[in-house]
This record gives sequence, structure tokens and C-alpha cells, in this order.
Amino acid sequence: MKKLLTIFLATFALALNAQQWTGTWGTAAEFTGPGDMPQKTTLDNTSVRQIVHVSLGGDCLRLQLSNEFSAQPVEIKSVYIADAKDSCDIDRKTARVLRFEGQYNTTIQPGKTIWSDPIKYNLKPLQLLSITVCYGAQVPVNATSHRGSRTTSYIAKGTIKPGKAFNTFERVDHWYNITKIDVPANGRKAIAVLGNSITDGRGTTTNKQNRWTDIMAETLIPTNPAGVLNLGIGGNCVVAGGLSEPALKRFDRDILGQSNVETLIIFQGTNDIGTTGHAEQTVKKLIDAYQTLIDKAHAAGIKKVYGATITPFKGNGWYSVFHETARQVVNEWIRTSGKFDGVIDFDKLVRDPQDKEKIQKQYTDDWLHLNPEGYKVMGQYAAKIITGE
Repeated sequence: MKKLLTIFLATFALALNAQQWTGTWGTAAEFTGPGDMPQKTTLDNTSVRQIVHVSLGGDCLRLQLSNEFSAQPVEIKSVYIADAKDSCDIDRKTARVLRFEGQYNTTIQPGKTIWSDPIKYNLKPLQLLSITVCYGAQVPVNATSHRGSRTTSYIAKGTIKPGKAFNTFERVDHWYNITKIDVPANGRKAIAVLGNSITDGRGTTTNKQNRWTDIMAETLIPTNPAGVLNLGIGGNCVVAGGLSEPALKRFDRDILGQSNVETLIIFQGTNDIGTTGHAEQTVKKLIDAYQTLIDKAHAAGIKKVYGATITPFKGNGWYSVFHETARQVVNEWIRTSGKFDGVIDFDKLVRDPQDKEKIQKQYTDDWLHLNPEGYKVMGQYAAKIITGE
């Protein structure tokens, strides 16, 4: 009987893998320094419960785990998903344990990723999904993570099975190892967003899922369902410098590596401009980089590439006349060059009519990042541009 069940599951997984997938959630993987690792414990022999906000629903899914930025293998005893409830609580009757090549346990080698076998699951559009990763004894010193989750992850000691109480030992606002969730395409496509901290969600409310990309997904799903994949990284640059790998380097993995992307939004450049001491050179490098990314996206089959204008930052510490001039030149190129397939003019949307170098006061708390009110108008506006409304 056990052998027949194994054969059935393998046949089922092959059939599902043969279909087309579309991303419903994604995040950009990063190297994890000591400050973003758990401070009270290590990950070995723990269970980490992580919450994500999906866009599309589906009747089955697959999950990708990544160990790409780690120097040691990561041993995983089990992974299970469930509908999330408050805090670390889950709806236990929805819990399903994932398999990896037919096994519940897996070890991911340094620099590698792994997909779970497809699993039947009633994933509802825009729901919160809990992903519990139970680690073994062998874990990297520096995990592969996403630092800016804006969502709390809960760590318990030992292997916590779905039916057991989850006694949280430590809370962290990072995601570890989880990078992608796909659902059957069924004619639906994905929208990938390449960005920095404004896309990653700096200024949003932790655990409220109010990034501008969340708002865009909520606006699109009822009438124009599409997967919305937030590939923003706080402090990230396009060309060089900044935090994590610059966009030019991470583009193939973080954008072209997503499933069934039809639309790309490039909303990045403020960090390149704000930190440069050579504004004129940076403008040229940014424009050249945008063109490179547009060409690569089109060559990979992405039909529409939107350029989003860089929002104002007067009042923030890195503002200067030279930086502002660079921002204006880059934005004018985005609007008028004709290189992008469309323009999302976030600058015009959120700037102060009385001082176009500043964000409207009600939309920001630090004159650089937006706040929840600002992200709401950005997400709704982006959805309208994407749908042509």
C-alpha cells in the first residue's frame, strides 16, 4: 500500500508540474548579516512560522525555498502551510505538510534553491498564508533571507507539528529561506515589481500588509486578477553600491526567474541618485541601466515594461540641488524617451503642488518614504495605469 501511495503521489506531482504556473507571491533573497539573524537563538532545531500575503488564489500551489546566499547547507525536517490566524496562530484543519521530491525532509546545498512538490490546497485570493519551516541541526551561519518582511516571523524551539501549540521564543521581522509561491496559471499572468525600500514597504505598518504593491493587488484581483510580486529591497541601488546585489546583478534571478511574468514595473533609482557625489555620471549610468533591463525583459518574453518616476525627497537628509536636478533629468527621460512601454508617474501623483520637489505632507513621515496613506494612493493609481482605466 505504501509503495502504491508513493507511485500515486509521484504521478500526481509530475502531472501538476507539467502545467503552467504563475507567481502569486515572491520576495527577493538576500545575504543575512548578524544583525538580521535571530538574536536569542540560532535557527538550528527550531520551527519558524512565517506569514505572507498572496495575490492570486488557486486549488494547488508550490513553494520555493532558497539557500542561495549561504555558505553552508540548510537541513529542513519539514515544512507545512496553513491559513494564518492572529499572531502565530493557524487554522489547524487547513494545515498541509509539503514534500520535496516525495520526501518530507530536505537539505538545500549552498547556492541552491528547491521547489516543493505541488500540493492541493484551497488558496484564497489575497489571503494570509502561514509557512512553518522546521529546521534540523545543520543550518548556515548566515541564512538566506529577506530583511524587510514588514511581517513578523515567530520562532519556537524544536519541531512544532501542525496540531501542537506554538510557543514563541523569539519574534523577528524577517523571512528566512522562503522566496516564491506559484499557483496554476489558468490564463492568469504575473506582474513583477523591481524596486527599493519604497516598494519593499519602508513606512508601512508591520503586519498590516499595506505596501503599495499590496494595495495594487487588492485593487486588481476582483476584476483583473494577476499575480503581484514585490521584488523590492531596502537600500538597493540599480547600478552599484547600496544594500544587497544591485538591480543589474539580481535582475535575472529576481525578475526573469519568476513564473509567467507578463508585466514589469521598474521603480528604482532614488538610492543611486541620493548617495552619489557625481550626479551627472549617475544619470547616464541609470539611463543606460534602464535600457539594459528593458531589453532583457523584452527578450525574455515580458510584454510590457513600465517605468515609474522617482518620487521627491526634498526635506530628507540627502537632498541637494544637484541630486534634485539628477532626479528631474531621469524622470524626464522615463516620461519622454519612449523606451518604456508605459509610464507610472508616481512623482506627479504624490508631489506637493506648491513645491514639486517635496512629497505632499500627508503622504510621508520622513520626506523620502511614503506612509500608509501615500502607499494607498500609489497602489490604486498603479492598478489603474496597468489596466488602462
